[in-house]
Amino acid sequence: MNIVSLVLMLVGSIWICLAGIGVLRLDDIFLRMSASTKAATLGVSVLLLGSALSFGEAAIFFRALVVIIFLYVTAPIAAHMIGKAAFMRGVKLSPKTVRNDLKEYKNWYRRN
Repeated sequence: MNIVSLVLMLVGSIWICLAGIGVLRLDDIFLRMSASTKAATLGVSVLLLGSALSFGEAAIFFRALVVIIFLYVTAPIAAHMIGKAAFMRGVKLSPKTVRNDLKEYKNWYRRN
């Protein structure tokens, strides 16, 4: 069980590190929020599972599951709100962006 929890903690740490690298390397706020919410949520979830398994108690495992469920419920909402606020403020997309599905709504948000 210790080896499984160690592997889970290592995988979670790698995902969190990749999320941090994504936040540093990606071009605009929309890509950065995607990296921070998706990779970091997965990394924290796997890290919590590994730590819960290392304790070996049902109460701690249940608490870790509750935190993981909370993360998966709130992270997409937070990412959506960050993206919407950035879009409404007129934050520029990366020059490498190929497709912008919301460009026709740009003036709509500013009027309302």
